[in-house]
Parts: sequence; C-alpha cells; structure tokens
Amino acid sequence: MTSKQPESHKHFEWSRLTKARVEIRLHGRILRTGFVDAAMPDSSALWIAADQHGPRQMFEACLGHQVWVTPQEMDGELSYRMTTSHIFGKVQPRPR
Repeated sequence: MTSKQPESHKHFEWSRLTKARVEIRLHGRILRTGFVDAAMPDSSALWIAADQHGPRQMFEACLGHQVWVTPQEMDGELSYRMTTSHIFGKVQPRPR
C-alpha cells in the first residue's frame, strides 16, 4: 500500500504563514523554498528566512509572486498545523 503525497496549494493569506515551510513561485517556476520569517498583515509581502539556499529575502504579491504550501507533519505538541482553508476546509472558531 502506497501513501499519497499531499498536494501543494496556492495560498492567499500570507499573513497566516509565519514559520510555515512554503514555495515561492513566479510564472509557474519555483524561485525559493523555505520558512516564512515574517509577513505583512495585509498579505502584500513576506520574508523567507535565511538558510543554506540564500539570505533573508522579501517577495511581493504585486510583483506576481505566489506562495504555495503543502500540508506536513510538524514536531511538538501539535502534530499538524493548519495553514490554509483550501487544504483543510473552513476553520471553525474555538469555543470559549
């Protein structure tokens, strides 16, 4: 039995992706893969943290950059992090 690999999905709410691993694409080509260091509250830009592939780098929505995410297992108390309603459906508010 083979397990199906999760599919990548285009993500529009960049401000919710801090610390998530993402792909930055432009015109269908992957420019950079890495962890989101910070993002603008209006999702107009985000920064990929410096790593072995390059320095900290900013990407802007107005220049045509797209952010793609793939669901993945995370370490720690929460084993999965929901990063997009396109992957997991509508997020329900927590009861108080």
